[in-house]
Amino acid sequence: MSDFTDNGWSIYIALITIVSIFACLALLIANSRRKVNTTPEGTGHIWDEDLAEYNNPLPRWWMWLFVITIVFGLAYLVVYPGLGSYPGAWGWTSTHAYQEETTAANSQYAPIFDKYVAQSIEAVADKPEARRIGERLFVNYCAQCHGADARGSRGFPNLTDNDWLHGGQPEKIEETINAGRTGVMPPLGAALGDEGVKAVANYVLSLSGSKHDAALAEQGKPLFAICAACHGSEGKGNQALGAPNLTDRIWLYGGSLQTVMETINKGRNGQMPAHKDFLGAAKVHLLAAYVYSLSHVQAAGATQPK
Repeated sequence: MSDFTDNGWSIYIALITIVSIFACLALLIANSRRKVNTTPEGTGHIWDEDLAEYNNPLPRWWMWLFVITIVFGLAYLVVYPGLGSYPGAWGWTSTHAYQEETTAANSQYAPIFDKYVAQSIEAVADKPEARRIGERLFVNYCAQCHGADARGSRGFPNLTDNDWLHGGQPEKIEETINAGRTGVMPPLGAALGDEGVKAVANYVLSLSGSKHDAALAEQGKPLFAICAACHGSEGKGNQALGAPNLTDRIWLYGGSLQTVMETINKGRNGQMPAHKDFLGAAKVHLLAAYVYSLSHVQAAGATQPK
């Protein structure tokens, strides 16, 4: 708890913790001094006609377990951090423990990763062993969004096809994993109005041959100029900006009229986190090779990983 704004909060937390422990001990002592009645004393609470609650003293074995728990708690707070900003006698922190484990793991496995760094992503993607390593990295760090099969879901791109927002070249994939991506589709509802949004949505659907209202699409064509700055006059997108191609039938959020209208009206925001500092260059290189292999036929005729 080193993020307290001043020592007052640290003292406040420490006092509450200590007082709570000793209050439990005082309650335990008070209950232990009660005399045991030879005749059971009821509380008056009865359920199901004959299930009664009695106010008997706690069993001695239970009370001693409680005492042991209190002693353990006090010893723990002396050794480990728990009293405000007090670091504990051993100076243990979860951050330091994580760093130690990470350093040990890196020293053990770094040679496995490093042997692929000097090779091109295409060459690494062509090696079954490297793909297996990359697949494990993918499952650990990417599957939460893109799915274990890398086919994505609503708002998360499918990585097994050849449709790329920023480009599917090896260096682009590695760049995306390293630095992350931020996708922003501005809301246009205020600029277009309800009828304008509907017209533009129908025009967008017409670009890919999807079901649409032809009359509304014709009305939306001139209004599409506000979208052409990113998607291009023909709606084929712009990978430099991460603007999707609207002429195919691949949709990130869905291709229904209602969904397209929602996108135009409210906009979209997407975030691909950067992994460079967390994973390091060697792991990113292997991960990029695995992602590349998902949508490209290898020169050596390697089969795609399942």
